[in-house]
Amino acid sequence: MSTTPGGPALPPGANPDSPIFVISVAAELAGLHAQTLRSYDRLGLVSPGRSAGGGRRYSVRDIALLREVQRLSQEEGVNLAGIKRIIELEQLVDELRARLDELTHELMAAHAAAEQAAASVHASYRRDLVPVDRRQALVVWRPKPRREEKQT
Repeated sequence: MSTTPGGPALPPGANPDSPIFVISVAAELAGLHAQTLRSYDRLGLVSPGRSAGGGRRYSVRDIALLREVQRLSQEEGVNLAGIKRIIELEQLVDELRARLDELTHELMAAHAAAEQAAASVHASYRRDLVPVDRRQALVVWRPKPRREEKQT
């Protein structure tokens, strides 16, 4: 069994999102009563997986979330509606960070492709052509001839 930081040991092949703990074990690991876990599930604070028979199965991540709900409620005095909103916002931040990472990688790839394209274009320049600096060009100015004024 492997261990997760601050959490219970995992069986081989499981990850922190694997729904493996029945409600009684999850309640004990989270330091809560099983009925509290059922209430949190009904309120949408924690959404455990389900077994084939419909029983709740909690993951290590669910247990960490249960502990955080308890901490926010008891230590910070946040009500359950506030906790639900905090959880939603934290999930949104996580999703946005993941999307930002994706876009950053795409941008880096686009920059690399642009640099490669610029290098190949530069390599194809004819060497017998010489660029001209137009700022040094000579311009001859000639004033327009004046119209003769009509005599009255």
